[in-house]
Amino acid sequence: QVQLVASGGGLVQAGGSLRLSCAASGRTSYAMAMGWFRQTPGKEREFVAAIGWSGGSIYYADAVKGRFTISRDNAKNTVYLQMNSLKPEDTAAYYCAARSGYWSASRNTRDYDDWGQGTQVTVSS
Repeated sequence: QVQLVASGGGLVQAGGSLRLSCAASGRTSYAMAMGWFRQTPGKEREFVAAIGWSGGSIYYADAVKGRFTISRDNAKNTVYLQMNSLKPEDTAAYYCAARSGYWSASRNTRDYDDWGQGTQVTVSS
């Protein structure tokens, strides 16, 4: 099992930036694709971005393409989500997730085994 701790959320004005981090511990010796998802009250968790083990496969949701950048540092077992040009509709709890034993990324929540606790991002207009 992998433990994930997400951080970096906060309150920001529209047009601002935030950088989320997700630190992994536990069984991190295996290949592990990672993803970021977000959720607002009353809605299903939705895909934001995902990155493969080597960083070779990267996917973004259309809503964040061109504004968000996912990256990873395997030496630190950490994945990042740089969020620029934030909009009020980006307000949500953001969750990181791990897909242990897989090199390739996925947009599907069901493909991920372990989840972090979530970090709140609030964008004011």
